[in-house]
Parts: sequence; C-alpha cells; structure tokens
Amino acid sequence: MEKFSQLISSNEPVLIDFFATWCGPCQTMAPILKDVKDELGESIKIIKVDVDKNQALMASPQFQVRGVPTLMLFQNGKMLWKQAGLMTKNEIVSKIKSAV
Repeated sequence: MEKFSQLISSNEPVLIDFFATWCGPCQTMAPILKDVKDELGESIKIIKVDVDKNQALMASPQFQVRGVPTLMLFQNGKMLWKQAGLMTKNEIVSKIKSAV
C-alpha cells in the first residue's frame, strides 16, 4: 500500500486500472488502455491493479472499488476522476485531458 501511495503522489498523472483476470470487460479494456498510452505517451503512467491480488487496496475507504473494470486518475496524491465500466479510448483521453 505504501508503494501504491508513492505512485499516486506523482506530479505526473497516474491512471489506475482496477481489473480482474476473469473479467471479460477488463480484458476488453487492455488494448484500449494501450491505445491511450500510445496517444498520451510519457505524459501519463498507467498502472494495472489486479483486485484479486490486492483486495485490501480495493476495499480501502479511499478507493471503494465495487466493480471491475474501474479506472481512477490521480495526480499529486489526489483522485481527479473515477469511473467503473467499459470506456472508449476517446472517452478516457478526453477525461484525462479535462482533469489535468
């Protein structure tokens, strides 16, 4: 959890993808997030968090992940945006650009 706190405290925006290996929509999001990274490049970090391996993080009051996939955008330790469910690359890029 401490390493995670350091990650989201970055000056650079960090997009967290809470996912599960058994989740079909999560598998659909993987190439979409690769496309987001390709478009935004070094201006953002994208971190994938497997909810089955990180249940304490998922259930923490700070994050309250109730379903997967859930995307959260952080910068300087503050959550700027959170959304559950499938999204298109353009929707994600637009949300990131408007939030930072």
